Amino acid sequence: MRKAKPKKRQVLPDPRFNDQKVSKFVNHLMYDGKKNTSYEIFYKALEIVTEKMKSEEKPALDIWKQALDNITPQVEVKSRRIGGATFQVPTEIRPDRKESVSMKNMISFARKRGGKSMADKLAAEIMDAFNNQGGAFKRKEDMHRMAEANRAFAHFRF
Repeated sequence: MRKAKPKKRQVLPDPRFNDQKVSKFVNHLMYDGKKNTSYEIFYKALEIVTEKMKSEEKPALDIWKQALDNITPQVEVKSRRIGGATFQVPTEIRPDRKESVSMKNMISFARKRGGKSMADKLAAEIMDAFNNQGGAFKRKEDMHRMAEANRAFAHFRF
């Protein structure tokens, strides 16, 4: 590469929980630079989760973190062209990319859901992910299944 790698920016923690992970999630959730709206949606979703999951002794933030862990993929497949043929090569995912992929999956499947508001849809997706079900969890399972099916090409790893 000709140029130096760009510096990693430090993400500031969110105002309510003082957590960087929450800020990253809100940044993924944000449209058109409307960060306040994103924070409102996220906090409202956590309130809904608290109401609906009274049986859990955990706070809503811990439920959200557990849900993210449940939908975080460990391996993914990347296309690699070798001698005219394209192979799906399973590779492990870097920790920062794991986090990013899981957040993006949760948000995209929440957006696809039917529901009243984005906060309702996000809360439903968080609860499903916590219980190891829902679209984002299925996506993780599909990624793992794909990597397992293409394990024979693991020696092409780069």
